[in-house]
Amino acid sequence: MIRQAKGKTPRRPAPKKPSSNQKDPVGVYCRVRPLGVEDEECCIEVISSSTIQLHAPEGFKTNRNGEYKETQYSFKKVFGVSISQMELFEHVAKPLVDDLIHGRNGLLFTYGVTGSGKTFTMTGSPGQGGLLPRSLDMIFNSIGPYQAKRYVFKTDDKNGMEVQNEVDALLERQRRENNVSVPKTPSSRQKIDPEIADMIKPEEAYKADGVDEDSSYSVFVSYIEIYNNYIYDLLEETQEDAIKPKPPQSKILREDQNHNMYVAGCMEVEVKSAEEAFQVFWRGQKKRKVANTRLNRESSRSHSVLIIKLAQAPLDADGDNILQDKSQVAVSQLCLVDLAGSERTGRTGAEGTRIREAGNINQSLLNLRTCIEVLRENQMCGTNRMVPYRDSKVTHLFKNYFDGEGKVRMVVCVNPKADDYEETLLVMRFAEMTQEVEVARPVDRPICGFTPGRRHRNQAFKEELSRKLEERGGPIDRDMPSVISHLVHNLPPLPSSELTDPHDDITLPRLIEALQNRHTIRQMMIEEYSKAADMMKSMLQQLDSNLVSNDNFIHEQNGKLVEKDKIIQNNKTEIERLEKRSRMQEHKIDILQKTTKIYEDDKRSLRHELETREQRLQRELSDKRRMEQRMHGVVTDTQYKWEKECDRRVNAMQLEMQNKLWVKDEKLKQLKAIVTESKTPGGRPDPPPRQTQPIRPSREERLPAKRSASPSPVPTTTPVRPLHRRSRSAGGEKWVDHKPSSSMDLGTVLQPVIPNSIQVSAPSEKALSKCDRYVLTHQEVASDGEIQTKLIKGEVIKTRGGGQAVQFTDIETLKQELTTVPRKRKSSEGKNGGRTDGDWTDVETRCSVAMEMRAGSNMGPGYEHHGITKRRKP
Repeated sequence: MIRQAKGKTPRRPAPKKPSSNQKDPVGVYCRVRPLGVEDEECCIEVISSSTIQLHAPEGFKTNRNGEYKETQYSFKKVFGVSISQMELFEHVAKPLVDDLIHGRNGLLFTYGVTGSGKTFTMTGSPGQGGLLPRSLDMIFNSIGPYQAKRYVFKTDDKNGMEVQNEVDALLERQRRENNVSVPKTPSSRQKIDPEIADMIKPEEAYKADGVDEDSSYSVFVSYIEIYNNYIYDLLEETQEDAIKPKPPQSKILREDQNHNMYVAGCMEVEVKSAEEAFQVFWRGQKKRKVANTRLNRESSRSHSVLIIKLAQAPLDADGDNILQDKSQVAVSQLCLVDLAGSERTGRTGAEGTRIREAGNINQSLLNLRTCIEVLRENQMCGTNRMVPYRDSKVTHLFKNYFDGEGKVRMVVCVNPKADDYEETLLVMRFAEMTQEVEVARPVDRPICGFTPGRRHRNQAFKEELSRKLEERGGPIDRDMPSVISHLVHNLPPLPSSELTDPHDDITLPRLIEALQNRHTIRQMMIEEYSKAADMMKSMLQQLDSNLVSNDNFIHEQNGKLVEKDKIIQNNKTEIERLEKRSRMQEHKIDILQKTTKIYEDDKRSLRHELETREQRLQRELSDKRRMEQRMHGVVTDTQYKWEKECDRRVNAMQLEMQNKLWVKDEKLKQLKAIVTESKTPGGRPDPPPRQTQPIRPSREERLPAKRSASPSPVPTTTPVRPLHRRSRSAGGEKWVDHKPSSSMDLGTVLQPVIPNSIQVSAPSEKALSKCDRYVLTHQEVASDGEIQTKLIKGEVIKTRGGGQAVQFTDIETLKQELTTVPRKRKSSEGKNGGRTDGDWTDVETRCSVAMEMRAGSNMGPGYEHHGITKRRKP
């Protein structure tokens, strides 16, 4: 079965409210509580009337580097420890009460850490009344003579106000007095609680100026608390049951037709005096949730809200009765909020229920801070984030005030003791952020079209009428029997009308005469009263004419006033336009200054970069010149080396050609000898002569061999045993012979041979652990362009961690030198000098000179390797 989707209820369109472009910032004030103990450390100092400074207490480091940090915070006004309650009320709450009487809303709440004096600031004590009793006193001092009778204004269940005539109000009063179930409104004549007596001294009373005398007023108060994010009515009368008490029922928030939030089902009590209103408040105050904590003996565990609602309606045209029009009833309200203090459970020692209460208090205050942050961000950055009013009952109840339904003021109460420093720091940051939030200024309600001064004229007319009647015959305020008795006493007395004889002719004529006299006097009195009435009518007509002329004059003045108001409004609009233009120009100037500064910074940075690049270019040019000189030297050296190499190669080629010629000459000589012997007839050839000199090696054997990277082949006939210098380490020690894979075999005869060694191409921990000594074969190019071999030796040492380390102790160098050996000549040809044959037969010479030949070459020796004896180290 397919269930039909439930449609959503269409949202009710918001009423169009008159917009106000003017905004006022939230007024934030600071009050410093006196220290409880004289020798206690203080962390707050009042610098001026609007600035305070916080000092970090001893042992508290605010910076990572260990330095103390002092911070200053500014407020609209700062009240020190010596400020009185009256001065605080004059600066903070008095403007809100004035706005309330003139039809505008207001919100005042105290904020701070637990034990900072919020409840004292709001409520006060006997002789030192706080903001709440002084506000009530000022309201009734201002509207006292203009209050309507009780029950003329009547509240409905939808945050509205109805008005009824005096007869209906009298019936309502009788019904309430006779109905037992309806709680009776406390009367001002009842005995006042001694705890709240003498809250305000008579000389400290305030009165508002400019009260509308042509309106009637009535005051309603309601008192609620927000406990664990639930709303409870503190004025609700419940039937107490000692056996099974019923818990109080929580209330819900609703929205009226003007989208204002209110507490549904909350009891609103009509009061007629400040004492009666404060007595109602005190009755609810006794029901408020308080508890004893480690920091405060009577700590508030809930947020309390006293709502003062003022209803006012204009009088009719006669100025005698209230206008029976509900649309003309204006309702303004003032909310006085005492927020519970933020606290840390570790300091208060809370347990069980107290921990839950503290968590809800801190959560609601945190949501208030979040709403303020979002409002500030939307106003400063132009964003349109949704403000989370509904996350807490406190913010949901007062969201209309932040949306522009009235002024908002906050009193930040702080305790200067050092233990509250961290919490006070958070409170100051929140207060500083709250000051940047702006609230739209409420629009004044329209003035009704009746002529002002109606109440005064009606009262003056009644006084004049009673005076005239007193002059003519007595006051009109007396009742009818008294007037009749007065008139009867002014008439002549009646004679005795007792008849004793039926033939009595004297009594009846005497009675008739007396009645005729009375009739005559009555006619005279009627004539006098008629004259007085005509005179009164003429006076009333004159007064009416004067009133009409005055009304015309007032209407004319009102027209002129409207014109002046239009001119003033136009001037204000022009001033606002010019101010806006001025601010825009200032903003453009700031942008241009910032742009100029950026360009100047870029110019300086580019100039610095240009200088740096010029210096770098100069250095590169100098390096280039030096490099050119160096390359010129290298080219010169290379050219010189190549010239020497070319000369050497030419000489070698010449020597090779000479050897070839010599070989050919020898072969020709041998061929000639053979031919000569063959021509000798039948004779035996003589034996060859005995040689006394050793046979000289052939020239082909002495030809120099070109160098090759490949090793020379070992002769197959007679192996040559190379001679090595015995190393000092050739004992019973074991060596690690490290020969990198990139080493070249130069093919020299003299090769280092290390017995009892392990040859590796890369050292390893396993090979080092088995040996005592280490040798590294390193090859590099010497300064003369030849390759030299270095043997770097060291000792293997065991480390503490179980590994091996090598400590180098000695370096041996093997070097090859290129020399030109002259060809051995005969004694007859050796005129230029050189080595003789005896030089080649000498043992020392043969041991010190090694010859290298190319494989397969028939040339004689060309390169000599001289073995240089190294000095042994001790």
